[in-house]
Amino acid sequence: MNAPVDYLLHLADNALILGQRNAEWCGHGPILEEDIALSNNSLDLIGQARMLYQHAATLQGGDATEDTLAYFRDVPDFKNYTLCELPHMPLMSATAQGDRDFATTIVRNFLYSSLMVLVWDQLQASRDTQLAAIAAKSLKEVRYHLRHSRDWVVRLGDGTDASRAKAQAALDALMPYTQEFWTASAHESAALFNGTGANIAALKADWHQIVDAALQEATLQRPANGGFVPTGKQGLHSEHLGFVLAEMQSLARAHPEATW
Repeated sequence: MNAPVDYLLHLADNALILGQRNAEWCGHGPILEEDIALSNNSLDLIGQARMLYQHAATLQGGDATEDTLAYFRDVPDFKNYTLCELPHMPLMSATAQGDRDFATTIVRNFLYSSLMVLVWDQLQASRDTQLAAIAAKSLKEVRYHLRHSRDWVVRLGDGTDASRAKAQAALDALMPYTQEFWTASAHESAALFNGTGANIAALKADWHQIVDAALQEATLQRPANGGFVPTGKQGLHSEHLGFVLAEMQSLARAHPEATW
């Protein structure tokens, strides 16, 4: 049994786009240790994306490869959560000049990895044996991502007045985007139906428990639910994804026949 290609692309696009975002910290980390940690986080995510794209390309057939799926699809073709594509600078556009906000990066990584540690754990039992193997490897990595980001959420929230204010502002800005986790798309429903995908609805209570426990320890206030529900995994994205893809895909598109 194979997972739907669009479901594999959804998982891969999440990892690729967030990996690309975290890679923007390379050489810009607040301290050397965090520069390296976020670079390693990015490499893990891109490695996950590669495995998923390779599997999707095999199932799709034709001329599809991991590179064509990453570099030669356009904004409407990507199925990542909107959360993953947002810039590191809250309340600023992706083209604006400004300092990267470490709290925004940390809170986003925490919210995403809190979900994916549950998703990958469940996908280890996928009827798609290749996806199950990818999930087992990815779970080991995302456990570290969660521990790293959670530790920083607590340090920032329970730190100085300035660090707490930055962490709270990041949480207020990003938490509404997590509503997209719980609105099933067609490819998620298809994967669940044939036994290859995760039952996201069944993970909601556990995700809330992970998040609420960390926020309580960090003395941060959880924002109220509500507001616009993003639709990135359905191909309707914010204006920020186009800027990410333009930078990420420019070399491959300028030299499509290049070999390395």
